Amino acid sequence: MTAGRALEAVLVREAKIRATNWLFIFWDLLYPLGYLLVFGIGVNSSLGFTSGLAGVEYNAFFLAGVLGMASFGIASNTSWSFFLDRDNGIFYEMLTYPMRRSEYLLGKVLFKELVGVVPALLLGVPVRFDRLPLLVGATLVGTAGWFFFYAIFALRIRRNDAYNTVTSVFYFVFLFASSMFYPLDPLPRMFRIVAFANPITWHIDVLRYATIGVGDAARITAEAAAFVVFTVASFAAAIRALRDAG
Repeated sequence: MTAGRALEAVLVREAKIRATNWLFIFWDLLYPLGYLLVFGIGVNSSLGFTSGLAGVEYNAFFLAGVLGMASFGIASNTSWSFFLDRDNGIFYEMLTYPMRRSEYLLGKVLFKELVGVVPALLLGVPVRFDRLPLLVGATLVGTAGWFFFYAIFALRIRRNDAYNTVTSVFYFVFLFASSMFYPLDPLPRMFRIVAFANPITWHIDVLRYATIGVGDAARITAEAAAFVVFTVASFAAAIRALRDAG
């Protein structure tokens, strides 16, 4: 089987799984929209909160956080499908197919990339054509990075409840100890140190720079490079976990 055919086969299978499970679609697409409505529009309108940045309303500031959350959530849902595949035996059958383990992972992430574009369209992300390549690259690399990261644990952990516990911890630690909901500069020093070491902060800061131009170019470049390293390392670790699983 050629690489193209292998990727196509995995892509079609992922699409069929999503098409038969509307709960996945809710979490992938509608959940991020709900966050934007409650935190971005609701808080901004009712309580008058601001981003703390001149000329930038909170809902515009929070938009990048919603995009990052969408990538994060879609990654979790896609990696959880490994448990479904193991339960029905398809996982081990697919490992016998004439495709590389990397092609199996890339096929899954390719579908995830396509799904990840939909929230951006629904949210009406403002497009700055001078930074459009950065926005597209940040969305694609960010989506892939989080899927490979979650795949490591989905492939290593055998119990579904244990995996859900791990992802729940990740959800609260990564999302709230980051720049997703608020600017980091006014916060205590220890919180800022933790947040700046958080990969989701790197991802969201790049998205925020690409959408509304907030951030220092030098720091954004360093964060983008750090997230690429995170993605490559996660991909390598996920490949190893997939080989060990077989």
